[in-house]
Amino acid sequence: MKKIIIKSCLIAGICTSLSGCSDYLDSDYLFDERMSIENVFTNREYTDEWLARTYAYLGNNYLQDVCSKKSMPYNFADDMYFGDGGYKEWKSGVYNENGKFGESAGIWNNAYLGIKQASIFINNIDMNYAITEELRQDFKGQAIFLRAYFYWILLRTFGPVPILPNEGIDYMESYDNIAQPRNTYEECVNFIADECARAAGMLPLQRGMSDLARATRGSALALRAKVLLFGASPLYNGKAPMEVATALVDKHGKHLLPETYDESKWARAAAAAKDVMDLQMYSLYVAKARTTGDIAYPVTVKPFDDGNFSEKPWPNGYQDIDPFESYRSVFNGTVQAYENPELIFTRGKNQGDEGINIMVLHQLPRVYAYGYGSHGMTQKQCDAYYMYNGEDCPGMNSMYAGKPGYTDPMRYNMQERTAGFVAADELNDYPELGVQGVGVSKQYAHREPRFYASVAYNGSTWNLGNADTKNDEIPNVQVWYYRGDPNGYSATSYYPRSGMSIKKFVSPDDIGPHDYSAYNVGRFTKKVDPAIRYAEILLIYAEAVNELTSQISYDIPSWDGTKVHTIVRDKNELKKGIQPIRIRAGIPDYTDEEYSDPDKFRIKLKRERQIELFAEGHRYFDLRRWMDAQYEEPLQVYGCNIYATKNQQELFHTPISIAEFPTMFTTKMWFCPINHTELRRNKELTQNPGWTNPE
Repeated sequence: MKKIIIKSCLIAGICTSLSGCSDYLDSDYLFDERMSIENVFTNREYTDEWLARTYAYLGNNYLQDVCSKKSMPYNFADDMYFGDGGYKEWKSGVYNENGKFGESAGIWNNAYLGIKQASIFINNIDMNYAITEELRQDFKGQAIFLRAYFYWILLRTFGPVPILPNEGIDYMESYDNIAQPRNTYEECVNFIADECARAAGMLPLQRGMSDLARATRGSALALRAKVLLFGASPLYNGKAPMEVATALVDKHGKHLLPETYDESKWARAAAAAKDVMDLQMYSLYVAKARTTGDIAYPVTVKPFDDGNFSEKPWPNGYQDIDPFESYRSVFNGTVQAYENPELIFTRGKNQGDEGINIMVLHQLPRVYAYGYGSHGMTQKQCDAYYMYNGEDCPGMNSMYAGKPGYTDPMRYNMQERTAGFVAADELNDYPELGVQGVGVSKQYAHREPRFYASVAYNGSTWNLGNADTKNDEIPNVQVWYYRGDPNGYSATSYYPRSGMSIKKFVSPDDIGPHDYSAYNVGRFTKKVDPAIRYAEILLIYAEAVNELTSQISYDIPSWDGTKVHTIVRDKNELKKGIQPIRIRAGIPDYTDEEYSDPDKFRIKLKRERQIELFAEGHRYFDLRRWMDAQYEEPLQVYGCNIYATKNQQELFHTPISIAEFPTMFTTKMWFCPINHTELRRNKELTQNPGWTNPE
């Protein structure tokens, strides 16, 4: 087996002093009073406040990973939608160089402000002798990580962006005076990856309860793995469509995307994920099997008996765990951040005013739960979830069969969708539906546990544990979306257009405000965002290893150079990434054929990301880096027939296209546009393909 030695690219370190900086900080930039650099960075309290304000930029509405609509609609792709506030315009490309809700300028400006904030800190923290050298290094490592994260947000949104020089820049100057041309995508990836490695060497392995939202070594290494995965993906690795590759150039005609494919980039991504795995600091959260329970916290439904996982306790099997509760609890606030072993990085409270709880408020039914009922799930996403035995659901994606991207039989199922509805005397046959499962379509029965933790299908139960019974509020309500039902089709914006809402992130206790006061989440369980979690790292590893189809073995140094990872496509290595995901989900393993065939495994891996990472801000960007967006995004959005009444049950559950959601995909939708104001400020910038330049 041929071996290739890959050496890490090292980028010069940040200089520790500012050249030509002004003596005083702008009063509206940091503190109310004016003070010198020395005042700030020789004082422990002020230094800590500066770093805290750097973190606060991650809470800007425009810089979220998981969020509701408006300022970051990238959380919505072909898997979920919002019915109030511009989704159809967003999906139809009816937005301009400012975005739909000001995203273009908002993301760019706020990310670079965060970079500026972090850079000033990095270049001055070493003068602070009021704190120990160990703490200075920790603080500097956090700032380096944060700056890398801001660059990562820019990179995933706009593609290649300007990397501000490490030396000779006065970060106290306005952005207009320090603007630079765009770096190549590869330069951006290498810079962020090297900065993450540098930060990792300064950061601790773990933190106490009061500092859980601060970066750790694992945070830095996990971000590095994410960035290297993108750098290895087709769109950014020599396979971009011609109209994109030729248009994405700088002022001098230099190509900003790689012109040739390099398989070794997948090996680097795999090794980076392995670096995180080798820390042995993280694992998937699991809840033990429950033998007693109630409606909100039901008795564990025994997973499928596959003769393998079913016979073994966790982590080798699902014999002793509750897959439904294991998955649900990761997101809904049941498990506190400090108790969650798979949470690698979170913003904590820095979520902005369109954060997770606001997303949940839009998921909750209008009637009974006092939500908006406008965020929903597409039929495509509903179909993605497996049956409890690991098979495809009958009729999966049948509406797309034969269309581009759906010519492989693994992508669709042409069986008739399951007919009939659960009768009272059949409830014992469908324990996964709960005690209030009467009347539910059998299409929603016998599905994998993640389905019930994520999908609010027609007739599902909303627990609403914080309901005030003294005010006639009702917990544990079975909610229907038939036309004529209180939460079904209406002349308002407040109903799910697909006849399916979303349960993920919803706590069994969550209920909206009785008076429908806007954005009131006072009766919600607090939740933190899963910006990076261990399940994603495992999926990164599996995906990257699978793409090593040449069977070349790559020797990749670890992040700190203390060892060498030998990376090659191997079935056992694929299993290290994918099996923990499948076991925690309570579903059987893939077949040997699926492990052996890279094309078959790729289809499975993409589907696993679609399910496991649903509503976590990944799908929009995944579709683009895989170059699947050109096939997936133009497909018509399907859902239930919401115009059907309860007397037309089968008709309601027959998928139809949602005319309100027209779709398209054009060249301009590969990347977010650069705002015209920014292009005027920085004459070295070039626009993204398909978008206009200012006159």
